Amino acid sequence: MSSEAASPTDAGTARRSDRRPAQTIRKVLDAGLEELRESSYATLTMRAVATRAGVSPASAYTYFPSKSALVAAVYLRFLRDLPSHTDVNDTTQTRVSATLRDMALMVADEPELATACGAALMADDPAVKPLREQIGEEVSRRIASALGPGWPRAVKSALQMTFAGALMTARFVSYDEIAGQLDEAVGLILKACAA
Repeated sequence: MSSEAASPTDAGTARRSDRRPAQTIRKVLDAGLEELRESSYATLTMRAVATRAGVSPASAYTYFPSKSALVAAVYLRFLRDLPSHTDVNDTTQTRVSATLRDMALMVADEPELATACGAALMADDPAVKPLREQIGEEVSRRIASALGPGWPRAVKSALQMTFAGALMTARFVSYDEIAGQLDEAVGLILKACAA
């Protein structure tokens, strides 16, 4: 059987077994988030996450080989769930500022999650690398959408680096300060390009 025939994107033709991995992944992600909200990254274990998710530890490890990979996947899910800012009635600066602010503040109200995400994304863990790449692609896509057409690649790159710097600063500066600094940086970058 070809992989195309078994694709869960073929509505109505996907078998029940094709949905199980997605359900298991969702359950493990949900359980990981709940565990982080109740404990800390340091005490998080994949065994506790698996128990909470109602799956075997082997199943949890199948999809998330480490707790760093699990937390990075939780962050990616949060990122993908954020609204896009593409309203052409808003200025480019408004759209880009809102995009960067939303991405930076999405874990601001959950200090344990914010700490966990920072540690997981910086981990020297081969299982995190593909997730970091997906996060980078999502950040890039969101910035490009907020910018709209016609902006040089260097502007998008500068905004991506600004966002990455904001995440690194989150350990030392409040998220409210970061949001304000992001707004200022976006203004400077866009004005410099327009000049």
